[in-house]
Amino acid sequence: MSLSAKLTNFVFIPTAYTMNHHRLFPALAIVLALASCNRFRPEDGVHTLHVLTTNDVHGSWFDSSYTDGTSRTSLLAAKTVTDSVKALAGASDVLMLDAGDCLQGDNAAYYFNYVDTLSPHLFTKLVSRLGYDAVVVGNHDVETGHPVYDRVNRELEDCGIPFLAGNAVRTDNGKPYFRKYATFIKAGVKVLVLGYTNPNIKAWLDEKLWEGIDFKSLIPLVQEDVDRIVAKEQPQVVIVAAHSGTGQGDGSVLENQTLDLFRSLKGVDMVIGAHDHRPLVMSENGMVLLNSGSNARMVAHGTISVETKGGKIVSKEYGAELLEVRKDRVDPALREEFREDYEAVKAFTLKPVGKLGVDLVTRDAFKGMCPYLNLIHTIGLQMAEVSIAAPLTFNKTVNKGTLIYNDLFTIYPFENQLFVIKLSGDELRRYLEYSYDGWIQTVPDPVATAKGLNDSHVLKIAPQGESRNGLQRWSFVNQSFNFDAAAGLYYTVDVTKPYGERVQITAMANGSEFDADREYTVAMTSYRASGGGDILRAGVGIEDVNSRIISKNAEYRNLIYDYLVEHSGIYPEVINDSKVIGGWHFVPEAEVATIIDRDLALVLGR
Repeated sequence: MSLSAKLTNFVFIPTAYTMNHHRLFPALAIVLALASCNRFRPEDGVHTLHVLTTNDVHGSWFDSSYTDGTSRTSLLAAKTVTDSVKALAGASDVLMLDAGDCLQGDNAAYYFNYVDTLSPHLFTKLVSRLGYDAVVVGNHDVETGHPVYDRVNRELEDCGIPFLAGNAVRTDNGKPYFRKYATFIKAGVKVLVLGYTNPNIKAWLDEKLWEGIDFKSLIPLVQEDVDRIVAKEQPQVVIVAAHSGTGQGDGSVLENQTLDLFRSLKGVDMVIGAHDHRPLVMSENGMVLLNSGSNARMVAHGTISVETKGGKIVSKEYGAELLEVRKDRVDPALREEFREDYEAVKAFTLKPVGKLGVDLVTRDAFKGMCPYLNLIHTIGLQMAEVSIAAPLTFNKTVNKGTLIYNDLFTIYPFENQLFVIKLSGDELRRYLEYSYDGWIQTVPDPVATAKGLNDSHVLKIAPQGESRNGLQRWSFVNQSFNFDAAAGLYYTVDVTKPYGERVQITAMANGSEFDADREYTVAMTSYRASGGGDILRAGVGIEDVNSRIISKNAEYRNLIYDYLVEHSGIYPEVINDSKVIGGWHFVPEAEVATIIDRDLALVLGR
């Protein structure tokens, strides 16, 4: 019986993985020959290593909402899963790793990053208590800034937990800024873990956040590191953990190199990916790939069985699966252990910050102008002629009434700064064409589609298999945080036209003429102004974005807070003022609205 079958208290997600039983592959021969004669000699027999991984937890540490106490997925709940595996397999046979994006994305992370900076960081206490062996640096961990990740790095080292990022090198001497690798004796074998962060960080984040660090592509660096470090350490098992998305395996996208590694590395038993929030396990060609998804919803579980005879490795076997985390199954004693930390974050979260005069419904941003995005645009238009913004919260509502600090995390969950750059009118139009092309598709006959006479869609969505209740699941083809719309302009987006002909800009919000040749100041996130989403490069053709940056300002969430303090609230007549915001809509308007409502029901529910 498999380990997953024994964990009867949990629901396991079926996955398209295979158990790969094989004798030694020629590509591994040199590495395994070294391993057979290293200083650590395993006893004869079969040694089964269990690897448990999380990634992109994004501060989902507590199992209860700060506002109403409802259960949610968390690291506290994940511990129930990992403890069950350890109980069945034996704790000494289990290696626990996290593949990054730990320090950003939730009120608790924000609180211990920037509010309580004197206590030991809660993340450090949690991963130590939960029994993690190593943690990888993610791009959102770097986004917190030097004071935060340097502090966490020191605290983790003090706990004996390495913070790994072998491709983050110092600009003054070329040495690694974080640790490159760590070794462990687990399941009676020596395990080498090499960790790497996302190499595309410089394209997303302001330089002050990563000052003094350069980030190298994972290819060919990882293979070079594997060859050198394996020769030195002579392990029996080699694991590469990278905060990098899966990608297509074609080497085309710098931020998504996991599949590139999986299909090219020699002498590696397991690759752990992250970043794209898409759960995935694979086992093929003598290697395992794990990605647990995000927000502690699942724990990825891989097994590597090493058979040794006479001190030599004879064979290896691999397995992989995803274990679902049940959000309501948390050890009460563990919850109580972190009660004081939870209450501190809760008190901070419930602090009143102002009045809200209109409901902010985030899903409305996918179908046109709405108060939610208009608020963000209002902040941007205080500093520029045009504002560009995307929905960063997927499907939530902030109800009108008294705003609390928690609502600011719903409105703006990330620590993005507001940058102002220069774009010509024609570049603005091309920017919007590219953005909407990632968002919508051409509908030849929207009238017939709206009447249900065909099954076309306006939004770029695709089926993603069946849900647990047997219904078809749908999702956006592309990441919704790249669905940028503009304010400060009047324009339309014609869904019947092909890419390049959809966007028609008619005027500025103040009624002045829009000039394709004139240069405009444009507010956008630091992520976008630094190249994130590749819209400025691929869509507009701007290679040197830095030359376009005029100013770098505070984080959007802080600017929203400042706006609340200054204006005592957020009111619809202000944020929806067309003489400031302008206006845009899809055409033909009525038919598109009907189709998009159906599309959103498939993706987000009704």
